[in-house]
Amino acid sequence: MRIAQVSPLYESVPPRRYGGTERVVSYLTEELVAQGHDVTLFASGDSRTSARLVPAAPRALRLDSRCRDPLPYHLLMIEAVFAQQERFDLIHLHCDYLHFPLSRRSRTPTLTTLHGRLDLPDLAPLYREYADMPLVSISDAQREPIPRANWRRTIHHGIPAGIARLYPDRGQYLAFVGRVSPEKRVDRAIEIAHRAGLPIKIAAKVDAADREYFEDVVRPLLSGPGIEFIGEIAEEDKDAFLGHALALLFPIDWPEPFGLVMIEAMARGTPVIAFAGGSVREVVENGLTGYVVSEIPEAVRAVERASSLDRAAIRGEFERRFTADRMARDYAGLYARQIEERARKACEPASMT
Repeated sequence: MRIAQVSPLYESVPPRRYGGTERVVSYLTEELVAQGHDVTLFASGDSRTSARLVPAAPRALRLDSRCRDPLPYHLLMIEAVFAQQERFDLIHLHCDYLHFPLSRRSRTPTLTTLHGRLDLPDLAPLYREYADMPLVSISDAQREPIPRANWRRTIHHGIPAGIARLYPDRGQYLAFVGRVSPEKRVDRAIEIAHRAGLPIKIAAKVDAADREYFEDVVRPLLSGPGIEFIGEIAEEDKDAFLGHALALLFPIDWPEPFGLVMIEAMARGTPVIAFAGGSVREVVENGLTGYVVSEIPEAVRAVERASSLDRAAIRGEFERRFTADRMARDYAGLYARQIEERARKACEPASMT
């Protein structure tokens, strides 16, 4: 199949450091190419891919000091995608809803994976209007705010099995990876580690929008004993960072759409201790790959039990459910169905009025 992958432009594909959506787009693109598909990637010009790259901005917009407004870049990219739609059998977009007006009128089948939260009230009328847009959710929980949207399938994220190895030995510290933001609750992670009597290493990005929260809430907590704040971690450092951890703490306080770091930890055999919310119960199998908890004392007890979990079994569950190969095959099957459905509709006689 001839597939267009359309990525957000905030980060390169793959990101140099933090970046969930663009990293998933990279894993999907590379696996589709490896499986024999003809893939064109629309992304920032500093992206690295074995697909055909069409640069829609010179570099990742988050790292481009000259970029004041990312919206024009995305609109120009979407215009360029649909200007050459005849080259593709299907266009797969990862840019929220910006393309919906063009997708509705496209001669080429489209598919949109939604990567963000959908519980914002402003979104409900939009998805009512564009109820014809074929959508993919990254967890069943993500769908709940707009259950009547045109959902075609839930496809959980996956990562390449080869980028991570099993770390069979019990780790010596707790790990936190993500953004420093109110919904990610690094403050909870610090309290859990303190109550459990274990050191914690925090690999976290601080966005400009969260700088005040970091300075007012998080920074005062970092001077405590056993707390190491690493900052934004490079991808090449993530393997050992997660692999040597006793457990990953994922103490979220929001409806997490997926949570890529959970399967990144599982790929190393590292248990996940996560607060229930959003996708967590779909990703973490309680008592096998980690523990799902609802309050801090429960999380502390889970930390005490984490070393009893079989790290090889955790890695095995990752290989069964969360590899990039599985993700790409799921998408390829859905692409084929979308293409077949469009072709069938094109052959149907026009209704008489």
